[in-house]
Amino acid sequence: MAVLVIGDAPTAAIEAAGLRIHPCRPEADEPLPATLAGIDALILSPGATPAALPLVGPALAAEVPVLALGEGARLLTEAAGTDGTGGGSTDPLLGGGSAPHGFRVGASAWGLPVPDEADCELLRRFAELVAGRAETTATRAFFTPRAAAWEERFAYQTPAYEAAVARMRLRPGQIALDLGCGSGRALPALRALVGTTGTVIGVDVTHAMLTAAARAGHGGPARLLLADCGRLPLPAGAVHGIFAAGLVDHLPHQAAALREWARVTAPGGELLLFHPSGRAERAARHGRAVSPDDPLAEPNLRPALEAAGWHVATYEDAPGHFLTRATR
Repeated sequence: MAVLVIGDAPTAAIEAAGLRIHPCRPEADEPLPATLAGIDALILSPGATPAALPLVGPALAAEVPVLALGEGARLLTEAAGTDGTGGGSTDPLLGGGSAPHGFRVGASAWGLPVPDEADCELLRRFAELVAGRAETTATRAFFTPRAAAWEERFAYQTPAYEAAVARMRLRPGQIALDLGCGSGRALPALRALVGTTGTVIGVDVTHAMLTAAARAGHGGPARLLLADCGRLPLPAGAVHGIFAAGLVDHLPHQAAALREWARVTAPGGELLLFHPSGRAERAARHGRAVSPDDPLAEPNLRPALEAAGWHVATYEDAPGHFLTRATR
């Protein structure tokens, strides 16, 4: 994990939390990175200049944590178009009154116009917040700039998604989830299975992807929910079917996620894991051989599903698709 520090800022507390510092000093003519790739957080110190603004906007859009100090706080308000007010006693960073003049922007950015308020305790809390969100931050940072073009780029895969969903044994009136729904290609097919009396919920951790789904018209057949697929805000046994495309091999905590999916699924419900290309095809596309450590390899996936409370009914790793169906 790396924290991009623009200008000079006290970083001992950040490093003490196990985070790597990526310093950039505009006053010394050190160039800024072109993108936020590999960056888990951004600190705008009092020495930050307007040259940092092209990074602040994307960071706000992708909910990459930002801490802005002194003049950096003014840059944050400029990028966000806000007046620099907000926060409160329950704020994860400013709560408790340790920074009474601080403000919050959205879900992941904070400004402290008076730099000496950025004491070690506040920096320690920021470091802990960054570390706790790192996995989600990386996902959002990757998908946010790609979300607007996602539906058009992969529209050709829609028939494959429809064919996969059709293999689910869902009935009218039931509840279906599409986890990691992205731009929502599977949502209309799920709606066709559960009918007008059923419920379809598309879940994604990236706000920009849900916006893309709504723009593509997929918010009509489904409810769109911003949530972590590993911590679903649903009661036990609430759903009858889960569709997840291209998700399992990207889960940071696969076993815990599979248990969570089992928790929210009613007995007899099912899980369908899908990808519109097989494991060998995807490995070749990335210039590597199929790894025996691949979490989707049958010797790995089957016991992982069984341990989480699923029974594997179908496992297919074909040249043109990957599909596993399991029942609860």
